[in-house]
Amino acid sequence: MVRKVEEEGNLMAKFQKSSKNIRLAFLINLLFSIGEFIGGLFTNSVAIMSDAIHDFGDAVALGLSWFLQRFSNKDKDENFSFGYQRFSLLGALINAIVLIAGSIYIFFQAVPLLFNPEHSNALGMIWFAIAGVLLNGYAAFRLHKGKSVNEGALSWHMLEDVLGWVAVLIVGIVLLFKDIHILDPILSIAIALFIVVNVIRNLVKTLKILLEGVPEGVDVEKVQSTIENIPGVLSVQHLYIWSIDGEENALNLHLLVKKSDFDDSDAIKDKIREATSGLQISHSTIELNWESN
Repeated sequence: MVRKVEEEGNLMAKFQKSSKNIRLAFLINLLFSIGEFIGGLFTNSVAIMSDAIHDFGDAVALGLSWFLQRFSNKDKDENFSFGYQRFSLLGALINAIVLIAGSIYIFFQAVPLLFNPEHSNALGMIWFAIAGVLLNGYAAFRLHKGKSVNEGALSWHMLEDVLGWVAVLIVGIVLLFKDIHILDPILSIAIALFIVVNVIRNLVKTLKILLEGVPEGVDVEKVQSTIENIPGVLSVQHLYIWSIDGEENALNLHLLVKKSDFDDSDAIKDKIREATSGLQISHSTIELNWESN
């Protein structure tokens, strides 16, 4: 009982930390996107204005993710017997879609500038870029330290913004000395490509969890072999392992056991839980059938 209470306390602390990290990223994006709109007009920088629109879209997605992350902390009820943990995956999915849409938007904005680059206030771009790197870099660092799938998806939001501001900073410095405005769209396209590749990887991971695929790092055949080597177990008839939210896993197991050992079913179940203790399983269903004579 004490162990269960400690596990529930650790789980709640994890969720609270995740929620705080997402809230921080949301506030930074929202406030900074407002500042970008003003700064873009001041510096006459299309790159900054484009990034302002992109950041505002990020802020909307981050706000939604923050709400869903908090919503996922709710206890189970008659509607969701497993609880609401998977709602955080919905936030990760939405953010991946928004990031891909934002990157497509960057392409449409950057490609025309390859043929018709515009002049910008280089010094203003540099100061805004420094602020963007520091603020978004701090948010990306906080989210990167988080362990939830949602935080992983959101960290790419922040990383995209950091890289975007690094590009603006480089372009601003170059424009102080050289009139090469085409560098801005070139860097924007390169960053968008980099982000899309990594977001797709995270999207595949999220979809695999939603489709109840085998968790990463889990070898089902090895798990089955380990269970079949437990004294009293004759065979594993059904074995299902899936992830609930990317961090906690569930197990459904159907065994055939020796009839002479069936009275000691609790001992067999305890040995199975011990053998699978390293798989982050928080929910398990173990059904035993005895051999027929």
